[in-house]
Amino acid sequence: MGKFKPIRPARKSEEVGEQLKQSILNGVFRPGDKLPSERDMAEEFQVSRVAIREALRRLENTGFIITRQGVSGGAFITDLTFQNLASAFLDLFMAGKMSIPELHEVRHLVEPKVARMAALRVTPEYTRVLKEALERERGTVTTISEEVDRKTRIHYILAEMCGNRVLEALMKSVLGLSKTIVGAIEPYPVTLHPAGMHEPIVNAVLAEDPEAAASAMERHTIEFGENLIKMEKTFRQKKPESPFPS
Repeated sequence: MGKFKPIRPARKSEEVGEQLKQSILNGVFRPGDKLPSERDMAEEFQVSRVAIREALRRLENTGFIITRQGVSGGAFITDLTFQNLASAFLDLFMAGKMSIPELHEVRHLVEPKVARMAALRVTPEYTRVLKEALERERGTVTTISEEVDRKTRIHYILAEMCGNRVLEALMKSVLGLSKTIVGAIEPYPVTLHPAGMHEPIVNAVLAEDPEAAASAMERHTIEFGENLIKMEKTFRQKKPESPFPS
């Protein structure tokens, strides 16, 4: 193979993992590629197969690879997505490093900017998907999870529309965390997020009016955030063992 350097005795699995990660980030391996076998990598890195397995386990835990079993199995390179960042946000939240009020503050600061930028990047395709997402919100409430998916779809679309991948990654991570919180609290969706809250935002975006879009989103984030904070407080009063940080 000739792609890797021999590993020093100390911290073998960490160094193996770092070299593999850099190879992925530098494009030596592309999404869908299969890594060499454990035996081949152990020979090239000059480490045990145990060190290789540990390195692969770490890469899988951080979303760089997926391991498949069977004759045609092995370690395959994944296509990195925002889910890894969302998972990190959730871990910080559950560890008490983030709170619901802080989450609300971030959404209040960032989402109006995202809506303003989205209004400057309207296309026929985005017009179609926004209208479809708004129409779906009027459907019958089923499970909490499905209802939250319906009510966050427009936010995901606007994050994609804004044209800034850092803002998109941040918003998708924050939205994923919001969904987890709502799923745990299990409020009545109509109370938390009444029907029609997104219509002024979508209308302003489709009118290509950035200031109106930002104002509509600011009003929405304030209302939704206040509802979520109230419901989380009620939840903690009923269940003192709640893992949510305050």
